[in-house]
Amino acid sequence: MRFVWAVAAFVLATVMIGAGIAQRTIFEGPKTETAAISVKDAAPYILIDGAVLNQMPGTQTLRAQSEGDLFASYGRTADMQDWLADATYNHVSLGKNGKIETTLVEADPTAAPAQGDDASGDPAAGDAAAGDAAAGDAAAGDAAAGDTTAGDAAAPADGAAAATPAGRNPAGSDLWLDEYSQKDLLIAPLQLPEGMSVLVAADGTAPAPSKVTVTWPLQTSTPWAGPLIVGGAILMAVGVFLYILAIRHVRRRRGPRRKGLPLPVTEPIDISTIDDDDKGVITSQASTRRAVSGRRAFAAIPIVAVSAVLFTGCSADAWPQFGSTPTPSPTASVIAPDGQQAPAVTKAQAERILTRIAATVADADAALDGDLAETRMSGAALAARDTNYKLRSQIADYKAPDPIHAKPLSVILPQAYDDWPRSVIVVGADEESKTSSIMVMSQADPWSDYRLSYIANLEASTTLPNLAPTYIGAPQVEPDSPFLSLAPQDVAAAYADIIDKGESSEYYGLFEADGDQLRTSIAADRERRLNDFNKTANTTAVTGNLQFQAKPGAQAPFALQTVESGAIVAVNIDETDTATPANPDAVIKNNPTVTALAGTDQSATGVTTTYSDQVFFYVPGPGSNEKIRLLGYSSAILEAKVIS
Repeated sequence: MRFVWAVAAFVLATVMIGAGIAQRTIFEGPKTETAAISVKDAAPYILIDGAVLNQMPGTQTLRAQSEGDLFASYGRTADMQDWLADATYNHVSLGKNGKIETTLVEADPTAAPAQGDDASGDPAAGDAAAGDAAAGDAAAGDAAAGDTTAGDAAAPADGAAAATPAGRNPAGSDLWLDEYSQKDLLIAPLQLPEGMSVLVAADGTAPAPSKVTVTWPLQTSTPWAGPLIVGGAILMAVGVFLYILAIRHVRRRRGPRRKGLPLPVTEPIDISTIDDDDKGVITSQASTRRAVSGRRAFAAIPIVAVSAVLFTGCSADAWPQFGSTPTPSPTASVIAPDGQQAPAVTKAQAERILTRIAATVADADAALDGDLAETRMSGAALAARDTNYKLRSQIADYKAPDPIHAKPLSVILPQAYDDWPRSVIVVGADEESKTSSIMVMSQADPWSDYRLSYIANLEASTTLPNLAPTYIGAPQVEPDSPFLSLAPQDVAAAYADIIDKGESSEYYGLFEADGDQLRTSIAADRERRLNDFNKTANTTAVTGNLQFQAKPGAQAPFALQTVESGAIVAVNIDETDTATPANPDAVIKNNPTVTALAGTDQSATGVTTTYSDQVFFYVPGPGSNEKIRLLGYSSAILEAKVIS
């Protein structure tokens, strides 16, 4: 009977193990599903909706094949459609029946940015290049003012309407959340949330690749494969054990069952007559035990080996999952107000953009190239750089401007805005000098690159107000907003009045004086310059006058809301020194810096010297007991002119 049970165990174990292995092999089915995207009409771009990519759960693998270099990027669907507004492209979407549909979208010629267009509220307002579109190609660095293409539109031979202009190369645009460029393009993996799309192209001029596929992984879990294989291995071990017991039982019962013939009487053996080599006793019982033990070991070894192999082939999806899926514990978070628009950039996008800006500005600083700096700077930040380049080209030891601190970024506050222009406030740190910079970078339109419009050094003891997280962003505060203790458009004039009048200013009580290093620095600098000016005369009689005046600069203010309904406000203030002779025989002697900018070392009519301050404030709400606090500033000479 033991043999019967052993054979039954072997058969059942074989069936169980075979069934488990079959679930992981021949019965497992395909592990992926692939959908091909067919394009009938050639176009330089393919825009694939996020709904197409998310029609099946899991990550997506996008593959595009064609000759030459290929490009792909992803970003918000609305942003990509705005970028493609003036171009012809194939739009891939999901139809009502769940099938993938491709539609050719014609270019809208009215979507191109107007030359010199300067939208209100743009931090780069007043900059002559504010409407300059950088053509979305940061690598090429080709920014044609107001031109939405990388090349010129060619006129048709019949003199009718202009032909479709050459396309833009999408590589390097600041609009993308991420991008890929390689041959036989392969992106893996993607997992885009709702509202995202993918752009596929070659170089923006050549047709986009016609072979595009999207692949999703399929759920191929076999929860009973593991239990069947392990259970079969255990049952096989039981069968081996029963088989050994059966053999042992048979051997114990071996021999005659009834009495046989009488045996001769056993005589004692005289051992002395046996040679030494033949002495010894061989017991069959011990040999039998050793043989049985050897057979047991021989039978156990393959069972253990097979079980080890089977166990190693069982992954997590080969076992049933018991219990409910754990849910994350709730944590405190900031919730975006109803109706608030999406943030301008993500954290990774802001870091990548500022890294590009820092690299371009570093090259411009080394080459004293104002045109190159203009591709990544605007407004007061660009004006200060241009003046520095002019001075360094004429004064050998003139100090170079501080580099842009791109990493790490401790603060990223994007504007919550779906349209353009859009801006971001960031704080970057320099680990070597232990200093931090606060900056505003702005994008004029979908085709332009982000440019720095404000940059200042944070005070060492500065404590920033509570800000919304990067993934939510903050709305821009209008220049004339009445919901602050002082409207952003009035901050520069009020602070300039305090610089000139001190405690006599009507705005003195609105600003925090403690820790305001800018006021202290300006007062000390004015006193020093006045003393130096008075020392130049060789007589006790008054030969000249030096007057100081502060006023709002040309750069428009910019403000983003904080969590406590206050705002971070960036303003531009100009400080002007006017030196004039007091009698017809006197002349104004200029220092080397003023000489380099004014073009003369002396003047009989006088000289005006202007310094530009880029200043950041925290302006609280009207119901707050706080005062307006200085957060950071930077100062640089802007220009010097002879009074005509």
